[in-house]
Amino acid sequence: MKVIGGAVAGVLGLILLIVIGIATLVVEDDEAAVEATNGGSGLQGVPAEFRKWILKADAECKEPPMTPALLAAQLYQESKFKTSVAEATSSVGAQGPAQFMPSTWTTWGRDDDGNGRNSPWDVGDAVMAQGRMMCSLLRQAAASGYPGGPRALALAGYNAGWGRVQQYRGVPPKSFARGETYNYVRLILSTMTRFQGPALVPVSFSGSGPGPNALRRASTELGVKYSYGGGTPSGPSTGFCDGVNGYLNGQCDASRTEGWDCSSLVQYAYWPSIKLPRTASAQYSATSHRPIARDNLKQGDLLFWSNSSGFIYHVALYAGDNKVLHAPRTGKRVELVPMASAMPAGDYLGATRP
Repeated sequence: MKVIGGAVAGVLGLILLIVIGIATLVVEDDEAAVEATNGGSGLQGVPAEFRKWILKADAECKEPPMTPALLAAQLYQESKFKTSVAEATSSVGAQGPAQFMPSTWTTWGRDDDGNGRNSPWDVGDAVMAQGRMMCSLLRQAAASGYPGGPRALALAGYNAGWGRVQQYRGVPPKSFARGETYNYVRLILSTMTRFQGPALVPVSFSGSGPGPNALRRASTELGVKYSYGGGTPSGPSTGFCDGVNGYLNGQCDASRTEGWDCSSLVQYAYWPSIKLPRTASAQYSATSHRPIARDNLKQGDLLFWSNSSGFIYHVALYAGDNKVLHAPRTGKRVELVPMASAMPAGDYLGATRP
């Protein structure tokens, strides 16, 4: 059991640490809903409950050295993905799968999973706090000019506190704390490759800018269920049924399903850099001054479909290679599919660029 890990960043005087081991298509519109409510084998051993939050934490950080594999390898080193009090409490009081000390948790911890409590024992809260802290440390590392690379420096800061990195102007040497921090950094960097691969990142998007960034953020939701009226800029949520939409097998599926509808996913993808409105038709109105021809589509462009009356009922993100990333309908999940099969071809209205 690791004694302290990341939590020590706020407790610079605490340096005695212990290392753990090596670590049919039914078209539903979104507008009515909202107006009514205003890798591969490398992932062996990573619990499914951690994957979504690792992807989210990675997507929230724009520092290039941050990757899902880095976060996964770090979590393995901290706790081997353990979540029980007996298995994930260190002898000096570090808590949870990301091993935060209470004093450090007050800085980085939030109720990210929305369950009403802010706890280092909740996987979502812990991983997102880990991501925020690491992202901040990566920025400090990049600006420091110290040798060793930003990942090594950030990991050292997470383990021993940034003050120790400043003291040694780099990763603390083997002589510091009996080599705890030195080995912590070395082990995580050496085991990152086991957590790389398409099983953790089911799809990747190259390039930079708002469009690719939005796609990367939306891709963290692949596999999440559709929920009519569900989803906010903060994440998936339950929706509702309006007498027509949101039903599955005669029952209101949306009110019991935490997920996305098409426009909430698009809004989430671009938030907060571009604050799109909530509904498909409103998103079209907000971006229609920048129409994009079909042969000029780029990653992140918004694609719209409308019915015979002109009502815009669906929006999706263009993912490149004639594919779209979207939340299709009740009973389905967020998916990456060919544009030709996403919605009826005859309903395609056009594309815009936020």
